[in-house]
This record gives sequence, C-alpha cells and structure tokens, in this order.
Amino acid sequence: MTETNNHKGSCLCGAVQIEVAGDLPEADACHCTNCRKQSGHYWASTDIPAGALTVRGEENVSWYQSSEKVRRGFCKTCGSFLFWDANTVDKTAVAMGCFDTPTRTKLWSHIFVADKGDYYQIDDGVLQRDQ
Repeated sequence: MTETNNHKGSCLCGAVQIEVAGDLPEADACHCTNCRKQSGHYWASTDIPAGALTVRGEENVSWYQSSEKVRRGFCKTCGSFLFWDANTVDKTAVAMGCFDTPTRTKLWSHIFVADKGDYYQIDDGVLQRDQ
C-alpha cells in the first residue's frame, strides 16, 4: 500500500484549517506591490488544484477582490493571508507559511522582481522573472 503525502496547515489562530491531498507543487515568491502590501513582505505560495484542497472553517475566510481577476483570502479572525485566487482557473494559490512542516517542496521562482522592495536583495540562486 502506498502512503499518500497529505499536507495540513492553518491560519495563526486555527480558525481556518487546510489539507492538501498529495505532494505540494514547487512554490514561487511574488514580489509585486499588491502581494507585498498585503503580506508585509513578499508572498510565497504553491498552486493547488481545486480537487486537492480541503478547507475547514471556510466561514472564517474573508475574500478581498483586489483586481478584476484576482481575489485574496484571509482569516477574518486573525488576519492571516492564506489564499490567492484568479477566478478564471481551477487552482488556488495557498500560502507556504500556513503549512505545517515538512512541506517536502521548494521555491522554484521569484516573480515580479521588477516591483520588489528596495530594502532587500534576492540572492538565493532561484530563477527570477520581471513579471
């Protein structure tokens, strides 16, 4: 029998809990202005197919429509930034910081590095893209 790699996580207060069935895809770090303003630095996430993500405490998730195509989900109790959802795809970006470790994945790219803050350098050797 093969053991499935399920990954669990939660917001800071535990009101929202997630579980992902299977391995986590590699993550990316977004340095765009919107992600930096909402997360306080940059946003690291992994894209989870809709059928693999289970959210418990969904009534504690508030959604902010940050643009015509994108909404951002956070815990309305503790404010943890948890999800990024582009209403047009069948996957949800889930914050890497909410997962319990070990995640058994890695960061594969930095995106929107042209918008990054001037107070830090990206020197981890991971692929960088302007957009």
